[in-house]
Amino acid sequence: METFNHTTKLQPPVYDPVAVQPMRDELTSVGCKELLTPEDVDKALDRKDNKTVLVVLNSVCGCAASGARPGAMLALQNDIIPDELYTLFAGMEKDAIDRYRHKYLANHLSSSPNIALFRNGEPIAILHRSNIEGHTAQEIAIELVDVFNKECEHKGPSITREDFENITQGKPICSSKLPKYKE
Repeated sequence: METFNHTTKLQPPVYDPVAVQPMRDELTSVGCKELLTPEDVDKALDRKDNKTVLVVLNSVCGCAASGARPGAMLALQNDIIPDELYTLFAGMEKDAIDRYRHKYLANHLSSSPNIALFRNGEPIAILHRSNIEGHTAQEIAIELVDVFNKECEHKGPSITREDFENITQGKPICSSKLPKYKE
């Protein structure tokens, strides 16, 4: 009988990794570290150190993710931000997503994208897709900044304002018609 081993037998991605790379880059460019494996998810969230941990569940959905990414990026320009910043990508690292959803958001609506703030492995604030879709990046950022100001103490911004300006020139990526990935 074969046992499932997360390190050697991973679920394949849904989308072409090259096509989603620019969407990944948007969040990593402002300091979010990628959670690529279930072990990465546990290392980031299974802790009791009172640090605030932001997790942006990235997605290709153009109607919501195209506001979520820029909204999160803009919020991270606030003077107060979470202690640690992470991102996962729905449809890509499925094993990591499964761990995140089933262990850390088990009692919450499963949606992508979503943006959650954790403390001691427990979510203390979540913006679900329904809170993101139809809202501008600025509206999403305002909501996140409100949460950061109430729950966080780490000095921001995540990157310099000059670097932020260099990164954000141009239009956000809208990817709702991204084709499914075939190996």
